[in-house]
Amino acid sequence: MNERLMPNIDSMEVDRTSIAKLLSFDSRMTVSHNTAEIIPKASWQDKSHAFARWMCTPLGACIAIYGLNVVAWGGMLFLLMCNAAPAMCHPSCDSLDSSRRIWIEIDSQILNALFCVTGFGLAPWRIRDLYQWFFWRLGWSEASRRKGFTRLAEIHKNWFLKSQEPSELPISTQQNCPAAEQATPTPLWKMDVVVWGNILNTVFQICLAACMWAMNRFDRPSWTTGLFVGLACVVAGVAGILMWLEKKRAKKASEHPGALLLIPRATQPITPGGKSGNYTSIKPEL
Repeated sequence: MNERLMPNIDSMEVDRTSIAKLLSFDSRMTVSHNTAEIIPKASWQDKSHAFARWMCTPLGACIAIYGLNVVAWGGMLFLLMCNAAPAMCHPSCDSLDSSRRIWIEIDSQILNALFCVTGFGLAPWRIRDLYQWFFWRLGWSEASRRKGFTRLAEIHKNWFLKSQEPSELPISTQQNCPAAEQATPTPLWKMDVVVWGNILNTVFQICLAACMWAMNRFDRPSWTTGLFVGLACVVAGVAGILMWLEKKRAKKASEHPGALLLIPRATQPITPGGKSGNYTSIKPEL
């Protein structure tokens, strides 16, 4: 190592200490070419204010009202099933003429109607995804299969990371490609699970609605309601959780923690370069 680097050992220790203090701050790094920008994480007050503003939008208000209804009527049904109100068990808790059984039927019909909002309301988009899935998996030609998969990946681009060949992309596009697209591609079987989970949720909801509307509470078998509600919730939950995990993974891959940018520089000899906090790395001469 060149002897002119020896007097800088003390300054190197000071600089490493400063960098260690900088890394102790809870912040996120975003990179644009050769520059790094520190963006502090939003506090819970900012998140709550953003959520309140979203609640004031038409979509947010509708989703909030829908969710509150599901929670309220679902909670009431749970309490009735647990015999939380003994006064309603007259002449007995299992009597079809008791207030408990009547309100169980009312709650079940209301919850069925609420589930139909999503099961039937999202059916056109789910059928579209299934249509593209058939092109992808059962297409006669390679071009049709590729077209179906490309369309599905574009529809679900908020959570699905499609693998891209470098030779198929222009040089300028590869340089500006975000880090999320450079992460590990999403396994293809997850697209199958999401498409079929969503379409099966609609199918099970149709079966539930047919049982609830075609038969009265005296003739309807009790197992039909529990079976179709459980199946519809399971398939929708699996698809939703899978999309949430993949979206979280893509978001994590797109972030650049400050430690990944600053630690390699700290391992090299560095000297102050100009103003405080501005450091320039020096390559040792052999």
